[in-house]
Amino acid sequence: MAIVNVTDNSFGSEVENSGTVLVDFWAPWCGPCKMIAPVLEELDKEIGEQVKIAKVNVDDNPESASRFGVMSIPTLIVFKDGQPVDKVVGFNSKDALKNVLTMHI
Repeated sequence: MAIVNVTDNSFGSEVENSGTVLVDFWAPWCGPCKMIAPVLEELDKEIGEQVKIAKVNVDDNPESASRFGVMSIPTLIVFKDGQPVDKVVGFNSKDALKNVLTMHI
């Protein structure tokens, strides 16, 4: 499955009406966000059939970021059946993120 870009308008249909979703709250000017992008691509190749990965640009979609209390980026929130169940703030390795996700698959 490919990584999807989500907006404030599409958040409900892309995240809240799906199974397990990892949402990356990011911005183009954020250095650690750029570092985590290839990690998310690798995760998508490895477990993309089990977990949907979505990206929310916080500059363009402030409602979603505010709604989930995103205060610094990157913030990655795991949603299960539309509810936030885990949160990781800052850059993390692929293995660390995979461990978080496997708890919710």
